[in-house]
Amino acid sequence: MTIELEKRDDIAILTLNRPRALNALNSELLRNFADAVKQTGDDGCRALIITGAGEKAFSAGADVTELVGRTLAREKRTTELGQRIFNDLERCPIPTIALVNGYAFGGGLELALACTFRLATPNAKLGLPEIKLGLVPGYGGTQRLPRMIGHARAMEMILSGEPIGADRALEFGLVSEIVRGDALEAAAAFARRFTRHSLVAGWLARQSVLRGMQTSLEEGLKIEADLSTLSMQTEDGKDGMDAFIAKRPARVIDR
Repeated sequence: MTIELEKRDDIAILTLNRPRALNALNSELLRNFADAVKQTGDDGCRALIITGAGEKAFSAGADVTELVGRTLAREKRTTELGQRIFNDLERCPIPTIALVNGYAFGGGLELALACTFRLATPNAKLGLPEIKLGLVPGYGGTQRLPRMIGHARAMEMILSGEPIGADRALEFGLVSEIVRGDALEAAAAFARRFTRHSLVAGWLARQSVLRGMQTSLEEGLKIEADLSTLSMQTEDGKDGMDAFIAKRPARVIDR
């Protein structure tokens, strides 16, 4: 299998499992990945950690051997499919965490960019090297990276094709933390900071941020007002306000 999926308590762990190919994203892996992400929501998980098998790579990117000789129309369909899969990942109802353990190049970095958070091991290398092959990133890299780290830094990474290490990725704000020791346990501990809160409120908050970043401040404030008002009508929101007044812990029922 190109994907392994396991569950630890209420946290799902999805492993890209093509270590001999540095977990490159071929068509089979992408299909299995999309199915696995959907399954985590159906299984009642409260967070999803994505990592790569082996010690060298999170994912070295698209499987270039599949790209050679394709027609323009077929390549366009493949690119749009990858974008849809990563868009669905970005809209996942639970927080998603990319545990970047080694190389995250091209499509591998684009996958990580679609996650809610990114953590890196000390040996992580992150980059968009497509320019070195005369190509342009196609799974969201030219759009998500500048939104995340700013125009100038993103342009430098995209036009040079040079990777950055974990320390510089942390400096750029591309990753939230550098994790050492048992990386999966560190990622699970990071995830537990979010799993105890209402999934509904968390999803609404993430939608407010993501949708607001794609428009003006004025329009973004309208989105925030709508979603904030909606959160107050959920069962979690109502109980949270009652709990605050009664000075008791809020009950989380995810409705």
